[in-house]
Amino acid sequence: MIDKIVRDMAAAMEGVRDGSTVLVGGFGAAGQPDDLIDGLIEQGAKDLTIVANNAGTGRTGLARLMELGRVRKIICSFPRSAGSVVFEELYKAGRLELEIVPQGTLAERMRAAGAGVPAFYTPTAAGTKLAQGKEVREFGGRPHVMELALPGDVALVEAWEADRWGNLTYRRSGRNFNPVMAMAGKLTIVQAQRIVDLGAIDGERVVTPGIFVDRVVNVKRAAPWGEADAA
Repeated sequence: MIDKIVRDMAAAMEGVRDGSTVLVGGFGAAGQPDDLIDGLIEQGAKDLTIVANNAGTGRTGLARLMELGRVRKIICSFPRSAGSVVFEELYKAGRLELEIVPQGTLAERMRAAGAGVPAFYTPTAAGTKLAQGKEVREFGGRPHVMELALPGDVALVEAWEADRWGNLTYRRSGRNFNPVMAMAGKLTIVQAQRIVDLGAIDGERVVTPGIFVDRVVNVKRAAPWGEADAA
């Protein structure tokens, strides 16, 4: 019987290795798998490359992981945002590598990884410093930059609903990077607010099929937007 629901956070994080590339879902705080990040902190893996939309805020979650010296490099679109104090401290001190990737390109690099596409061309960043050292070809009279797919050793994903097969739905803006990261992770770990019976999620509502998911841990929170949690 297929059952991807794990008993606790320790089981969810089992086997995450030092030096891993970790994809972290979310757009700012929306859809960010905060409990999984805390679980990764507790698990102890270090020398990590983190792929995320931004570089954390305050001194909790992703910022805390960096502050503890566990992150070697971050690949993101918005390293500087309100409250990104830890990133700025570490980067200025030369203790953190940074690769900036335009947001759409970042999403497409992970989508390509999940689809088995090794690389693609995009006009985004052509003629800028972000294109330096990359292959550029002309299509339709415009220069296009070749971008490599971006797989992760681990993907940390936040979902709204999951069943024991790992089929997932997302909640409004919480969808953001989570589906493409789920596809691109070799080991995809999900925190889900609701665990539902197999068959309870209509096939038309499944955003991430269970084939992309390896582990699911139930993390219950207050229902968003003042709605009652039916779980």
